[in-house]
Amino acid sequence: MNSESPRAEPAARPAPESAAAGLSGLPAAQPEQAVSVTGLTKTYKAAGKAPAKLALSDVDLDIPRGSLFGLLGPNGAGKSTLINILAGLVNKSSGSAAVWGYDIDRDTRQARAAIGVVPQELNIDPFFTPLELLELQAGLYGVPPAERRSREILAAMGLADKEKAYARTLSGGMRRRLMVAKAMVHQPPVLVLDEPTAGVDIELRQQLWANVRELNRAGTTVLLTTHYLEEAEELCDRIAIINHGKVIACDRTESLLARLDNKALTLIFDRDLPGIPETLTAFNPEQTGPRRLLFHYHASDSPVPQILDAVCGAGLSVIDMSTEETDLEDIFLQLTRGAHDREDSDSQGGHEASA
Repeated sequence: MNSESPRAEPAARPAPESAAAGLSGLPAAQPEQAVSVTGLTKTYKAAGKAPAKLALSDVDLDIPRGSLFGLLGPNGAGKSTLINILAGLVNKSSGSAAVWGYDIDRDTRQARAAIGVVPQELNIDPFFTPLELLELQAGLYGVPPAERRSREILAAMGLADKEKAYARTLSGGMRRRLMVAKAMVHQPPVLVLDEPTAGVDIELRQQLWANVRELNRAGTTVLLTTHYLEEAEELCDRIAIINHGKVIACDRTESLLARLDNKALTLIFDRDLPGIPETLTAFNPEQTGPRRLLFHYHASDSPVPQILDAVCGAGLSVIDMSTEETDLEDIFLQLTRGAHDREDSDSQGGHEASA
């Protein structure tokens, strides 16, 4: 796969050349939104003693072309249901969804040709070689032999020297990369990675991150679901958070992080403190050790110079200081807990109204 240099805005990235473009009728024109979902709802019918379950509730979501998009949410939030609807594996109850401009109902064949899905579970036949697996997958997608790029894809995923090794002999990391390669045999412009680094070690995670970045730089729009908030913060330029079947936040990563500008400042002094000095009480510090004070503040207020002036006024000497900023985990917890609290409040209100 040819690689192009990164660009400033995700929407400006070109789509990858598709070996299956002619077969699936994918046009040369590139839509502004790689994936567009409107009012998407899915209710699983009651089965046996299990009641009906609302998995997605009126979801609106746009994924810009060329972005590396993160979809976060706790277990049971609806992430897998959304992915499976886009991939044609689950039927929606209502609403609409389009992949690369193709409606999943009206233009089913084109929509499915425009997306590749890498599931969390490894589903590789151990008695095939990587090259054989990719050739078989390409055949299932109807890619003619002359248009297949199996060796090129294996090379891009760092598996060129393993093309003739049995899949059962590959390491866990290589199998993960082979799963990505399988999803790319028809060169889809949209690639979905469902928990790609679940259960892998740090070194392998870094390798997979590098592979994902390279695919994205080559023009592929990537939709990543993950439980690792560090992963989403490191890789994704846009993030949506889904909880109880509803999208509760969707924005650029830096904009989400800016929603909470809470910071913490820790000061360590050269001697024990009998208590909080009077000159510092206005900043409401917390004494976390004999020589340690912790200050919570809003970054937009920038009170650090005033705090340090007050420290000097108290005749104290600082031997060490550190700051801690808001990360995606803080935002995730705040939003999901906030949504849960609102649902509890609505539920109690409903009970009171019916009482």
